[in-house]
Amino acid sequence: MTEKPVYFFGGFLGAGKTTFIKETLESPEFGNDGRTLLIVCERGEVDYEPEKFAGQSVRVEQIKTEDELNEANLRRIAAPGGFDRVVVEYNGMWENQKFFAAMPQGWIVAQEMSFFDANTFIMFNRNMRQLCFNKMQTADLVAFNRCEKGFDKMTFHKEVRIANRSNMIVYEYGPDDMEVDDIIDPLPYDMSKSRIKIEDAWYAEWYRDINENDADYDGKTFELRGRVALANELPEGQFAFGRHVMTCCEADIQFAGLLAYYSGAVDLKVGDWVEITAKVRVEYTETYREKGPVLYVKNLNICKPCEPEVATF
Repeated sequence: MTEKPVYFFGGFLGAGKTTFIKETLESPEFGNDGRTLLIVCERGEVDYEPEKFAGQSVRVEQIKTEDELNEANLRRIAAPGGFDRVVVEYNGMWENQKFFAAMPQGWIVAQEMSFFDANTFIMFNRNMRQLCFNKMQTADLVAFNRCEKGFDKMTFHKEVRIANRSNMIVYEYGPDDMEVDDIIDPLPYDMSKSRIKIEDAWYAEWYRDINENDADYDGKTFELRGRVALANELPEGQFAFGRHVMTCCEADIQFAGLLAYYSGAVDLKVGDWVEITAKVRVEYTETYREKGPVLYVKNLNICKPCEPEVATF
């Protein structure tokens, strides 16, 4: 089966999605070598003008309600004729994963971009945080439109980085006037040391970074506090160590832990708060079914719970 690349454009109404897609489809550099299926999930102030598309074969289809967002309907939309790529202008009030889950076999997300109006982002993020987070979480690029020169980018930067550590962030000030975010996010602890104490407030950042950059942690020793989670399927001498982490809101709280080896694990109870000193080794385990960071616990003591118990960024 031939794979169909999907170019996914998300963001709220009025954030500039249509304008960007329209200018792209009207550019001679885009898609002259094939046919494009454009799926429009919301209508804004800007309309598409197919007669201006740069010599491309573009078929425009609409999805008007969230109920229509299913694999059967996408197959129906895709059925007439053929196409070489899919461009999606998504509805800002729908979660992105709803579309991804509905994509027919062979559809592959090639690029995901999210657009926000810098003048309304803070308000939207405060009142619809889950939807904002959803649009930044898997985006390859997050673009803030209608920025003003000299504005404080740090607030915007931090919110994007909570959702995604590696995507590109750009700030648009006007036509052909764009700035790429170059703010460096230092870790709150010193990775140049061989033995590092992780404060309670740093756990979420530590957990994310050790999973994203595990090679940097291999061989280092850490002191930190967390909870015990024992699983029946784990062999004797092993347990899961971690904390509950809230990335966006209460609805997404989940246990974020690592496999730990400890000779006294049999005496531990589920939910125990412990302070450990452990050396990290990156290795294959049956628990992960791949290589990953494992904690070899040298010392363990029962301790008081962290305050707050749920870790955040």
